[in-house]
Amino acid sequence: MPKLVWLNGVVSPLESATVHVSDHAHLYGDGLFEGIRMYSKKVFKLDEHVARLFHGAKHMGFEQMPTEQFVKDVVVEMCAKSEFDDAYIRVNLTRGTGLGLDPKNIDRRPNLMVMINSLALYRPEDYEVGLNVVSTSYRVIPADALDPRIKCIGRYASNIMAKAEANSKGAGEGLMLNHQGHIAECTGDNIFLVKDGVIRTPHTSSGILCGITRNTVIEIARRAGYTVEETFLTIYDVHSCDEAFLTGTAAEVIAMVSLDDRPIGNGKPGKVTEQMTTLFREETKIGTPVPTVVNASA
Repeated sequence: MPKLVWLNGVVSPLESATVHVSDHAHLYGDGLFEGIRMYSKKVFKLDEHVARLFHGAKHMGFEQMPTEQFVKDVVVEMCAKSEFDDAYIRVNLTRGTGLGLDPKNIDRRPNLMVMINSLALYRPEDYEVGLNVVSTSYRVIPADALDPRIKCIGRYASNIMAKAEANSKGAGEGLMLNHQGHIAECTGDNIFLVKDGVIRTPHTSSGILCGITRNTVIEIARRAGYTVEETFLTIYDVHSCDEAFLTGTAAEVIAMVSLDDRPIGNGKPGKVTEQMTTLFREETKIGTPVPTVVNASA
């Protein structure tokens, strides 16, 4: 099945797609991105992902923007062209093209890229047994430097370094704290803790990305009758909880069964985690339909 890229109106196979060497994200990380899932020819949470992209672009002062509807139309059309039933969609939006930090000296027409690909963040067996996680030495970027609600390309350098540190320790993921010592997030996932039937997750002011899968799990957990608290958490809360799980568009829902070689609960995926996984999979059946035949106007 073809892996395709749409870049500023030009469609190419993934293997031959290219970006300008002076793209401002390529030079400085000056861009935004979204990772989106398609399940069974339906794009999951497309409106929410595109809205977050545009909120970030407005905050960062991008100019000459396309419309949100245009971006959504491109995503849907490219999903149809790709022939995938299930896919991982990457949308990049950069400030423009040109050398130099100063935006006034570059071509400020944003570069828009939509990639239709596949991605498995973890092995299938990891979803059965859960992830062993380690604490990392890298802290999340504080909000007074770069608001974590912005899914900025440049922001993820520290996450990549934290992931490499976790890899060096043989762990499935790395847990990042903020500068106050509170739990923030893992390198590519939001974190949830379960204690006495109450589900808790770091408050958005802890320096986390306000994840769309995170928000979805909060909604479905509350619909299922659980109390969900967005609060401030420390390593103590991880060590003393009954179970834990991680969420993300790429990760979906996956159990976290240990931290720094100390088991969480009984060291196995818990019942609440298993229920959230089942409910989330049911939720992914709802999405923006991808037509089987499209015109190539986008």
